Amino acid sequence: MRWDRRRQNQMSRYEDFHARSIEDPDGFWAEQAQLIDWHTPPKQILDASNPPFANWFVGGTTNLCHNAVDRHLATRGDQAALIFVSTETGVEKTFSFNQLHAEVQRTAASLMALGVGKGDRVLIYMPMIPEAAFAMLACARIGAVHCVVFGGFASGSLATRIEDAEPKVVISADAGSRGGKVVPYKPLLDEAIRLSKYKPAAVLLSDRGLAPMELVAGRDHLDSDMAASRRDAVVPCVWLASTDISYTIYTSGTTGKPKGVQRDTGGYAVALAASMKHIFDGHAGETYFSTSDIGWVVGHSYIVYGPLIAGMATILYEGLPTQGIDQQPDGGIWWRLVEKYKVTVMFSAPTAVRVLKKQDPALLKKYDLSSLRALFLAGEPLDEPTARWINDGLGVPVIDNYWQTESGWPIITIANGVEAKPSKFGSPGVPMYGYKIKILHESTGEELTAPNEKGVVVIEGPTPPGFMQTIWKDDARFVQTYWKSVPGKLVYSTFDWGIRDADGYFFILGRTDDVINVAGHRLGTREIEESISGHANVAEVAVVGVADALKGQVAMAFVVPKAGDAVTDADVALKLEGEIMKRVADQLGALARPARVRFVTGLPKTRSGKLLRRAIQAVCEGRDPGDLTTIDDPVTLQKIGQLVGP
Repeated sequence: MRWDRRRQNQMSRYEDFHARSIEDPDGFWAEQAQLIDWHTPPKQILDASNPPFANWFVGGTTNLCHNAVDRHLATRGDQAALIFVSTETGVEKTFSFNQLHAEVQRTAASLMALGVGKGDRVLIYMPMIPEAAFAMLACARIGAVHCVVFGGFASGSLATRIEDAEPKVVISADAGSRGGKVVPYKPLLDEAIRLSKYKPAAVLLSDRGLAPMELVAGRDHLDSDMAASRRDAVVPCVWLASTDISYTIYTSGTTGKPKGVQRDTGGYAVALAASMKHIFDGHAGETYFSTSDIGWVVGHSYIVYGPLIAGMATILYEGLPTQGIDQQPDGGIWWRLVEKYKVTVMFSAPTAVRVLKKQDPALLKKYDLSSLRALFLAGEPLDEPTARWINDGLGVPVIDNYWQTESGWPIITIANGVEAKPSKFGSPGVPMYGYKIKILHESTGEELTAPNEKGVVVIEGPTPPGFMQTIWKDDARFVQTYWKSVPGKLVYSTFDWGIRDADGYFFILGRTDDVINVAGHRLGTREIEESISGHANVAEVAVVGVADALKGQVAMAFVVPKAGDAVTDADVALKLEGEIMKRVADQLGALARPARVRFVTGLPKTRSGKLLRRAIQAVCEGRDPGDLTTIDDPVTLQKIGQLVGP
């Protein structure tokens, strides 16, 4: 259907904008594609001939690194591009676009010397240091596929990702640091490679001088040594097909096997360029500050690629929100950076704001924040008290936004770059352009159109540019996992409950599957359960996500021990709880460690043997567990209620 501009008069500007993106995707996205540089213009805007797969800008060639760095050199080469701030090591350093260009080429030359070429995978396991951004951009420059793994992940989790990605090279560092505590990365990496069936050919290491490193002869290389002979390296961008893979990033699944979300090149570049303009209202020459980590999709999209594509400076921050550059407590460090670097757009998480709520509110008034136009928050649902507190404190719009690793950019928010609309506390906003969002009945697949009807939030295909292409090496799993969960409908399930109010604003009500969200990081309960069940004294286990005022959700584990004295003896229970927590932290990382491990004689199940996780979660949160007609033994749920009760 071609877009009828006569309808424009009947709609608000944003409604018109969104409607056109749905009804005339070719025309709409052809215009957005002009926001980036193409080496070869696309021949076809959208190929949706094989649903649910969507191929964008077919026939076009481009390069993410060119669009993030090279195209700015002529007009703003000396402008700040990457601002590194580490309150862990007391370092502040700014790289201009020219300097960033030189550093990326050196890294690219080093990777090529290690045999990396187009299509090869490079796994990046790094702290928040400039070398991590250089590595990502260098991979994009030469057409290698980067796979960034969060630096907090333990060896077992890292090993599964090495096996799946099969990287030719792993890039890492001696250590990271958090809250003044050094976290050695090299031993974790060495153990992961030992555990992995796949062995990378080479490891490229940054030595920060934080922890000793033992180098493996023939495999390990220091990036300083590699770059020394490549100071003036000239590495041209490799022009990639729009549909070529730019990167993979892993997200937890309910099967215990991580899913490699696969992203394209051209669609992602256009999506980010459009979002910087229409959603974040960012402008070249300004400064963007995302407090995320490059191990998460927010760090990919809005620390590295998005702001740089827009010609903005981007702050790469290592540290806590409560520690100053002198390593002393400072609950105003982020606001000091906003003032110093004249930040115009900031992106953080509700968890971080809840931490800051405990600080002196005067810190919000101590610094000149007049440059700041908006604070965007995402990662887990934003509660109304937190939203009001930060909104009142900063005096700028606080804009929630809802999206996923899979989407690559916001699904639901407010596009103030198109039309200023009010935020509603508790709601991320309205569907973004390109997204056709519906609420469906979980069992029947019927569309729920009345205000405040609760159902599953789904996206009708074709999905917009920047959305995941597929699961790495597993198209069948992509279709089965995401597109076949609603009976009789080929729609993408977000696996979130939601409602839509009378004004069209969406409210997200929580997960429909067994993935929990801890401080913005998605963790599969199945992975945690598998780790716990490996303990010699664990017979059965159920892990649920329970609402938490600070982190959004925390993992709570309920264990049926093989030896029953853990249920009755507090000292035995405490010892076993400690062992289980250590086991999860060692295998999956500290993020996955349960907040508590409770011991019970049985778990609530249906008569067919299915665990009643939603009922357990409801009881833990003090809610009505709902219809329990299928429960086999009601006493099991009552016991859990007694354990977690006031």
